[in-house]
Amino acid sequence: MTQEIQKPKKRSKIEGFIKAVERGGNKLPHPVTLFTILAALILVLSFIFAKMGTSVTYMTVTAEGAKETTVTVVNLLSKAQLQSFAIDFVNTYIRFFPIGIVVVMMLGVSIAEKAGLITAVMKKLVAGAPPYLVTFIIAIVGICANLASDAGIVFAPAIGGAVFFALHRHPLAGMFAGYVAAYGGFSANMLIAGTDALLAGITQSAVASFHIEAPVHPLMNWYVMAGSSMMLALIVTIVTEKIITPILGEFNPVDPEMKAQRIAQGEFTVTESEMKGMKAAGLATLAFIAVMAFLMVPEGAFFRADNGDILPRSPFTQSILTILFAFFAIVGIAYGKAAGTIKSGSDVAKYMQSGLVGVAGFLVVCLPAAMFVTWFGKSNMSIILAVRGAQFLQSFNLDGIPLILLFVLLCALMNLFITSGTTKWMILAPIFVPMFAMMAISPAATQMAYRIGDSTTNIISPVSAYIPVMLGMMERYRSEGQEIGIGTVISLTLPYSIVLFISWTIFFGFWLYMGWPMGPGVSTFL
Repeated sequence: MTQEIQKPKKRSKIEGFIKAVERGGNKLPHPVTLFTILAALILVLSFIFAKMGTSVTYMTVTAEGAKETTVTVVNLLSKAQLQSFAIDFVNTYIRFFPIGIVVVMMLGVSIAEKAGLITAVMKKLVAGAPPYLVTFIIAIVGICANLASDAGIVFAPAIGGAVFFALHRHPLAGMFAGYVAAYGGFSANMLIAGTDALLAGITQSAVASFHIEAPVHPLMNWYVMAGSSMMLALIVTIVTEKIITPILGEFNPVDPEMKAQRIAQGEFTVTESEMKGMKAAGLATLAFIAVMAFLMVPEGAFFRADNGDILPRSPFTQSILTILFAFFAIVGIAYGKAAGTIKSGSDVAKYMQSGLVGVAGFLVVCLPAAMFVTWFGKSNMSIILAVRGAQFLQSFNLDGIPLILLFVLLCALMNLFITSGTTKWMILAPIFVPMFAMMAISPAATQMAYRIGDSTTNIISPVSAYIPVMLGMMERYRSEGQEIGIGTVISLTLPYSIVLFISWTIFFGFWLYMGWPMGPGVSTFL
């Protein structure tokens, strides 16, 4: 009897393309080296362009109204700039915003994860549930996580990875589902976040400066954002299940402790000790909610703004990271004490320490990354790129819906190099809000077009401050034989970015064509 030889599974064209992107990207130098080279390149380019007198003049908005502004490239190799670099070197690093968010978030989540809470909850809630349903829930959580602003971009992948690990699925698939939903879908939300108020404030300045008769308020894009949330969550789920999960294959952790933990998880049977732990965690959760209600509900409560608001901006929204850390720590400790996985304070400290082991590499990469991001902004080259791009778009002889969809593309391309959404909108709003208003397109529609372009390419931007974050988290879930680098991050996010951009643009184009309102009391056309 002859034994049938099994042929290796043939890769799909999509998988082949993604693997090619990963191989090419991973041939780049180590992220530390790469960001060091990029930072040095910014210094050299700033010197060259400053000597050439490169500048740009454009209209900007301030509290006083619209005014003409001229920006020139700053020579970062001048004596004054080099002195500033030497003086602020340490502060530039420690003030690099992802560092504090990642460290605090991982300290809290690691207590709940290492104590066994997340695994137990997943066993109880989603055992037997279809995989796509779990992915869809993670995507919804990620999309709504921008309520916590930048903290949500760290929280969503951290939770996604932990949940997938607990379900014996590849943690990186869960991580990327959460990351893409939170960062790639940053402008979609079922709730109103601080970003809505911030962008509306800039739009209001442009509207007032150019005497445009149109309503502007934080809810001006809410209908489109809420409608986008379900659509984007579905897309993230499909790409994760149909493309990313098959490419990642089986998870076989390199970390011996993680491998032992995975074996110890066994089948999806909740043990008696886990049930005790979950009951204690449930009581702790109820107590936590009661305390939060006391701090939020009464008039003049601790977490309310001076005017009594909670959303979109208040001490509550600004303290989300603190609240999340406290929640995971308290509930994780309550579970561990009841389940027997935490016997003393030393266990808590050990779990928190283990949470930082996986981000050690991230902290190293952040040093040159912080310099690159800071210097790129100080050189003013990012502003000049944005204005030149806007002027290029204005040169097209288009109007109406085709032009505003082209504007989405421009914002998406600009976002690859200028990731600060506020900075770009401060530059683009005085140009495009009045320009589209002359075509009877409302400021709300213009702002929404900007937000779509500003979100969908976040995840593939080579200058994103969150690439080091993802690399650090991915190290924690490294599988045997797996290479992790910038190419891995970009190759796994590229399918999401392409599909999100196309789908969201079509969705928005259809919304414009139908003439549906952008938000409460805000029409699409003037």
